[in-house]
Amino acid sequence: MNGHPRRWAILGVLVISLLVVVLDNTVLNVAMRTIADPDAGLGASQSQLEWAINSYTLVFAGLLFTAGVLADRFGRRLSLIIGLAVFGIASLISAYAATSGQLITARAVMGLGAAAIMPATLSIIANVFEPSERGRAIGVWAGAVGLGVAIGPIVGGLLLENFWWGSVFLINVPVVVVGIVLVAVLVPESRDPKPGRIDIVGVLLSVIGLSLLTYGVIEGGEAGFGDPQSWGPLLGAVVVLTTFVLWERSREFPALDVRLFGNRQFAASTGVIGLIFFAAMGAMFFSAFYLQLVRGYGPLASGALFVPFALGQLVFAPRSAAMVKRFGPRAVSTVGLLLVTAGLAGFTMIGVDTPIWVVGALFFLMGVGMANVMPPATESIMAALPREKAGVGSAVSNTIRQVGGALGVAALGAVVSSVYRDNLGEVPAGLPAAARAAAEESISGAYGVAEQAGAAGPGLVASANDAFVTAMHYASIASVVVALLGVAAAAIWLPSKRPAQAPAPSTEESLAEEQGVALVEA
Repeated sequence: MNGHPRRWAILGVLVISLLVVVLDNTVLNVAMRTIADPDAGLGASQSQLEWAINSYTLVFAGLLFTAGVLADRFGRRLSLIIGLAVFGIASLISAYAATSGQLITARAVMGLGAAAIMPATLSIIANVFEPSERGRAIGVWAGAVGLGVAIGPIVGGLLLENFWWGSVFLINVPVVVVGIVLVAVLVPESRDPKPGRIDIVGVLLSVIGLSLLTYGVIEGGEAGFGDPQSWGPLLGAVVVLTTFVLWERSREFPALDVRLFGNRQFAASTGVIGLIFFAAMGAMFFSAFYLQLVRGYGPLASGALFVPFALGQLVFAPRSAAMVKRFGPRAVSTVGLLLVTAGLAGFTMIGVDTPIWVVGALFFLMGVGMANVMPPATESIMAALPREKAGVGSAVSNTIRQVGGALGVAALGAVVSSVYRDNLGEVPAGLPAAARAAAEESISGAYGVAEQAGAAGPGLVASANDAFVTAMHYASIASVVVALLGVAAAAIWLPSKRPAQAPAPSTEESLAEEQGVALVEA
């Protein structure tokens, strides 16, 4: 069998579906400065901006596994169509949000739609491609992430320089419409002949636990980790997440099958993905403020500076399958992780006046590294499970990726907030209490206050820039430490040879496929 006859056209449709998910967060990175502006945007604080990102990623991560089970039961094509529709409607609501709270809520609904989209794409790839072509297909799938990262900042910058901030969400709507039409026409339906049951308690525990953890980390950056508003939620998160693990271990059909982590190949691959996204997404968050505030670049110019990161992924991700075949997942992933680590380490030396090409070169280095981490790690995860359980593998890998990214934004954002306040120095005397608090809360607040501070404004801006760059250095060191943990995990535990394909479906399951239970043509 050579796979589905339309498999490459189907892959193209899946890439479009994936693009709308990836496009969203990359666009938001460029738009954060504008959304923080009280006149041009919503006047969002740094913590509200972190929640605008994390409300999306936490719902996304918390529901990915359940969405994968639902897709396996009711149909992966159906899951894709419903997910795209929900994502498009929530994008429309986000575009016209009147407050930061409304934006955060709408973003959470977007996460619900994205959770239905992402696992279905990998599941369909696993079903329409044979093992001999699957590595290449996953490489193209991973390259689509690079394409989304490349398109997002440029499109976002163009929109922000010509329209209002809500246009960066409105752009999702036409992509969603095209995606729904193409999915309905080209993508075959596929199901798991023996789907699991939905673990509602597990879903609730995971979302509550991750939300408490993220809230505690963000509050720690705002008020200090000695404040009850920080350590209280963190303590609650430990209790809830511990309960979650114990509960999942006792379920026949868990929301997140924690027993899978007993498989060394599976655990190492997902761990590497989580660690590298923690480091990289946190770095992208503070880089957006560095480019638009400290360096003074507009949305389009700052968006263009993210393109080298995307270009590195776009060019090298499709080639990683050949590299893995020749050198093995361990070597390719370890080298890729070292490249990402080197790029992150470079940010510890970036200053207020560093030549901007250096920043672009660091982004490119990180992109090349990511391109050689994601495909081999993802393929190792998919190979660790039977093909008919592809939804489980894709959901777990994407859950870890989203959780890692959300915690990276929260934790590194907390480091930036804390170090920034400690290094800001004296805010000009005579400013109202509210203005002083805004300047001390974030660099965006300091710039807003400086515009109204008259002769004291330039001095405040200089102090804020120096404090932010110092904070960025500390956050970069933290990201390097996390990335090095990923290097160690890959070097020790990833397989040295390309992973063997997981067992094929049983005779009964193959017969069910032939009878149309799985891979049912539209």
